[in-house]
Amino acid sequence: MARRVELGQGRAPTEGAGHEVVRFDLPGHGEDRTPAAEVTLGGYTDRVVEVLDARSEPVVLVGHSLSGTVISQVAERRPEKIEKLVYLCALLLPSGKSALEASQEDGDSVALENAEVEADRGRIVLSEAGMREAFCHDCPEENFERARRLITPQPLAPLGTPVEVTEGRFGSVRRTYVHTTQDRAVSPAAQERMYAELPCEKVVSMSTGHLPFFAAPEELAGHLDSLAKL
Repeated sequence: MARRVELGQGRAPTEGAGHEVVRFDLPGHGEDRTPAAEVTLGGYTDRVVEVLDARSEPVVLVGHSLSGTVISQVAERRPEKIEKLVYLCALLLPSGKSALEASQEDGDSVALENAEVEADRGRIVLSEAGMREAFCHDCPEENFERARRLITPQPLAPLGTPVEVTEGRFGSVRRTYVHTTQDRAVSPAAQERMYAELPCEKVVSMSTGHLPFFAAPEELAGHLDSLAKL
């Protein structure tokens, strides 16, 4: 049975397909109350490594959005603990590039233009209108309300920290990609550029925005199931 470790908080529809799904919050997100100014990319990575080290078998590791940088760093630290990586409309970046750089290069994204930097608190805050525009334009209203409650201000430090990976470790782990073709946060063109630069063994597409687990959960579950079984 494949085991999928999923970053963040939300539904786990693939459990019905026989997968064991492990969900948890990264520092400063969901129910974790670590202050934004104390959150780092290394801290995100440490949290996931702790989860993997507690498990006896390699996992399918899914990362959404910014968590793409996290699963890449985890693969660098623990390649032997990962069966494959799944980048869910996520940042798949080469060594030396940060999430902030990638976002600034994405001229079709509306995320940064709807965000306010609170430098004194070490975080970026997205307005409710910006959240709807960038993340939830295709989500049912009840799911938007849930997303609004769960999405917390984004700590700044992880955005500005470059990914540091090597071909011998990160590059040895199989990787796949779920491309969201109506995405307004990480644009479809930016996603395509990323998996062209760092090729994935399989890319599947969904006609959704940035939160496919709210916009089309059953379709996403089917894709995750098929990618886990590759």
